[in-house]
Amino acid sequence: MSPRLALAATVVSTAALLAAGPAAAWPFGGGKASEAKAESAKPAAKPAAVAPAGPRKATVQERAQAERMDPLARAAFWATEVEADPTDFDAGVKLAQAMRALGKHEEAVAAVERVLVARPDHVEALLELARAHVARGQGFYAVEPARKAAAAAPKDWRPLSILGVAYEQVSRIEDAHAAWRQALSLSPDNPAVLSNLALSLASEGDVTQAETLLRTAAARPGATIQVRQNLALILGLQGKTKEAERLIREDLPPELAEQNLAWLKAETVKASGRTWGSLQAGGQ
Repeated sequence: MSPRLALAATVVSTAALLAAGPAAAWPFGGGKASEAKAESAKPAAKPAAVAPAGPRKATVQERAQAERMDPLARAAFWATEVEADPTDFDAGVKLAQAMRALGKHEEAVAAVERVLVARPDHVEALLELARAHVARGQGFYAVEPARKAAAAAPKDWRPLSILGVAYEQVSRIEDAHAAWRQALSLSPDNPAVLSNLALSLASEGDVTQAETLLRTAAARPGATIQVRQNLALILGLQGKTKEAERLIREDLPPELAEQNLAWLKAETVKASGRTWGSLQAGGQ
């Protein structure tokens, strides 16, 4: 297993009941007293019933703003959207994504499976189901939805990327590499795919190729902090400590940087038998 660096608002609608008292009608020839008595004997008119209004669906602008919220607020927002319209499949997928970001993987699986009951071919829902299974360490169950998504969207690199991760989790390394290389044929030099392939190669002992791929990935415009930290990991484990430390300190706040460096130093000493300081002194 390859090492990794640490990296509802419920809209309450209140429906007002519309009550209107009966209009007084005075028939010809009747006295007021008797008429009042007769009137009081009549059953009171029932107010017109008004069905409670359901939650209001958010506007396009509100939905866009929700994506900038923290995961807990996003989960509340999208739960309300699903309540307002259970057939809003995009909201169902967004709710699953927010649950996964909160680490609530079972809830994420449940949310996206509700979408797939109605729309078994929904590509984004299939992808999110695969991600949720991978996130909870159950890659075996991610394989089938990732395959279905790949079949439904043959020009999309994302299903193949997730499929590779799922295969790696179940130790199908050759299948994982094949999936990632197919993803790269659709999205050349994709940083996320290169990073996954590189870490897998490193876990198999090919750190040289892993470093090459990660340097390519880190140089791409879409490279994330995680990609650069993966490069720092591979560099550090090879004893290239100065460059590894520079990357770590550039991307991470001091406390987290120190934690990662402490871990990396311990692993480097274990692997090489040399101290971190002696490796730095050697100009690595």
